[in-house]
Amino acid sequence: METAAGRELWVDEPVGRRRMPDPVRTAAVRAVLITALTLIQAMVAFFCTLTASWLAFPMVLSSVGSTVVATWSVLDVWVTRQVWNQRHGVVSTPSSTARRLRRERRRARRAARAEARAAARTGGRQRAGDNRLSRA
Repeated sequence: METAAGRELWVDEPVGRRRMPDPVRTAAVRAVLITALTLIQAMVAFFCTLTASWLAFPMVLSSVGSTVVATWSVLDVWVTRQVWNQRHGVVSTPSSTARRLRRERRRARRAARAEARAAARTGGRQRAGDNRLSRA
């Protein structure tokens, strides 16, 4: 058993994903806040409509406008992410399977070329050697 003194209070665990770039994260936070406010506004408009309050009509109109803004903010996250990837590049690494297959193909081609060269050299030397032996 561990004692309280020997145990760490905070243990960092490795994260599976990399952190989002700052502009993308900013757009995502903005989109979440706008979407949350839009949902709250839509609920208020719904309850005002149920109670037949005078505030129902203005709230419904503003909810429609807020829905358009929330949709735009969510699209903004996607566009910002695409722009970031295009400007700063995405590290594209082939999968290990593709890399392994490519290496095997390269080795096979090199081996085939080496065998062809060796066959051409040895075939030529044997003939030259045969000619020398027959002359002697």
